[in-house]
Amino acid sequence: MLDRQDRIEKTLNAVLPAPELAPTRLHAAMRYAVLGGGKRVRPLLAYGAGELSGADARRVDRAAAAVEMIHAYSLVHDDLPCMDDDVLRRGKPTVHLAFDEATALLVGDSLQSLAFQVISEKSMDDDAQRQVEMIELLANACGSRGMAGGQAIDLEATGKTLAVTELEFMHVHKTGALIRASVVLGARCGDALSHAQFNELDRFGKFIGLAFQVVDDVLDAQSSTATLGKTAGKDAKNNKPTYVSALGLDGARKFAAELRDDALRALDALPRNGGRLRQLAEFIVLRRF
Repeated sequence: MLDRQDRIEKTLNAVLPAPELAPTRLHAAMRYAVLGGGKRVRPLLAYGAGELSGADARRVDRAAAAVEMIHAYSLVHDDLPCMDDDVLRRGKPTVHLAFDEATALLVGDSLQSLAFQVISEKSMDDDAQRQVEMIELLANACGSRGMAGGQAIDLEATGKTLAVTELEFMHVHKTGALIRASVVLGARCGDALSHAQFNELDRFGKFIGLAFQVVDDVLDAQSSTATLGKTAGKDAKNNKPTYVSALGLDGARKFAAELRDDALRALDALPRNGGRLRQLAEFIVLRRF
């Protein structure tokens, strides 16, 4: 993990505009939003899937950077006053506080476009058709049928009670879509997997994406702000439906473990029983911050 986290940090540092390049304030804010924080779970999943498909790590670098920049943009926008109006992210002031609200909006816009620039460059793949499919996959994962749509559902659900099936529909889009895309994009950088194995890998991504959100809900309910690096307890404060409010803490923990087991079963048909993805599944469910 440390090796891959260092690798993606260097890749992100290289693809982000230099802070002295005009417009300097926007570029400084983009770097502030992306660099030096976070567990890099999505890039780690991309690297793990890339290993299974025999991918060139340099290609996975670009796919991993693209999904991490999409994730970072979503956090910047999620923290804005018009969304969750949060003040802390990754242990430091949110972008709209460290800079200003207008700059934060432009940071998200710029990171999203840069992610697509990175994944569309010629060095990403020799097969143009496969590269177009990867661009389409990322677009679907972050648009109205994916992450952005899930956020819209989340905003509409504030103050309401949702059943577990309704929560699942919301988070398959809001959180799960980009995690699922991270896995599949990493694998598509190589050629070693069969169609059936790709389908199992996609199933893994779906289950572990949901598990990630369930654990996030648990951590928000039971951890401190200092531990999380973001405001703890904000879901309950904002009267948002969560897996904890639907199932209770013990029920949510049990559900996360069940989703992990489903994800691990999907890896059984893959080389080395999923290799590092199996370890990452355990990390996602057992993490404490």
